[in-house]
Amino acid sequence: MKQIYLDYNSTTPLDKRVLEVMMPYLTDKCGNASSVHHAGREAKTGLEGAREQVADVLGAEPSEIYFTSGGTESDNLALRGAAYYLRKKRNHIIVSSIEHHAVLMTAKALEKEGFAVEYLEVDRDGLVLPEKLREKVTDQTAIVSVMHVNNEVGSIQNISELSAIAHEKGALFHTDAVQSVGKISVNVEDLGIDLLALSGHKLCGPKGAGGLYVRSGVKITPLMQGGHHEKKRRPGTENIPAIVGLGEAIRLAEQTREPEHARLTKLSDYFIEAVQKRIPNVYLNGPRDERRMPSTVNLSFEYIEGESIILSLDLKGVEVASGSACTSGSLDPSHVLLAMGVSTELAQGSIRFSMGRFTTREDLEYTVSVLPEIIERLRSMSPLYHGTG
Repeated sequence: MKQIYLDYNSTTPLDKRVLEVMMPYLTDKCGNASSVHHAGREAKTGLEGAREQVADVLGAEPSEIYFTSGGTESDNLALRGAAYYLRKKRNHIIVSSIEHHAVLMTAKALEKEGFAVEYLEVDRDGLVLPEKLREKVTDQTAIVSVMHVNNEVGSIQNISELSAIAHEKGALFHTDAVQSVGKISVNVEDLGIDLLALSGHKLCGPKGAGGLYVRSGVKITPLMQGGHHEKKRRPGTENIPAIVGLGEAIRLAEQTREPEHARLTKLSDYFIEAVQKRIPNVYLNGPRDERRMPSTVNLSFEYIEGESIILSLDLKGVEVASGSACTSGSLDPSHVLLAMGVSTELAQGSIRFSMGRFTTREDLEYTVSVLPEIIERLRSMSPLYHGTG
């Protein structure tokens, strides 16, 4: 049975071209980038080459890029690092209510440490309301964190407007750009970003490599001690093979970004229309226009529970998710959908179909062909569904 992978927002297949550039650093080029001998210099060359590739895509300087283990560490380093450094001057933090748990859980932990934390509301499309940020930001705000593209519903925030509001009060602005880098334009100067997190495995790159952009002049407190690596902001021997892979992955993604965006727009438009035509009582979560990342389609199926849909689709060879990969297995409804005003019942019946580089029209046609029978069967067992007739 063919496996159709529609969970790209969770992680992506590794592009063979990325693996190819990684292989020498997994075998012959085995040096530590801190060593001064030939093998060490080879590793250093790979490390700095990747730094230049990431910086080039972001419109940043290589010196502003720091490598980490992934998006979660980058978010933690940005939020905690800025909060700790500014604590004596500013003790207030603002994050959106639909952030990834890497930001939300960090904010809650900082709250327990004595920081004042506020959560920004979003509208029905999952978009942060600029006027709400303007109401909350003060001269005591250290940092504002709003993700660029939501991982569950794909809503694209107006980051340049939000960062400008934060800067009016002297606050730093951080964005989790894990779902946007390599998919839409992400220029740190145009967007007014001070800190930005990204991750390799969302770009058909390897797991275990991420990056943090820190605008020149912005100070953050390191979370770990132990060495001079990454200019003492992230100590520990660098994962050179994965970092080299991240650099190549972001280069390849940017190279084909615009045509790939157009291709995925056509695929998602077809998929949404086909599903809603064949299945009644299905609702799209998030914007229906260009404010939604086309690779993300979050649908709520009324009267049934999402986990049952996932398991049923898996038996048909289709792999999807019910929200963030980091919360899979949880029976709680999505915090993102609840913040958007979706009812608990609909939120529990939501499925995220996320596409990417290797998704084809045939993959979606097959999914559309098997989905109606699954939904009808599950609804036939639901007392809520029977109650409507």
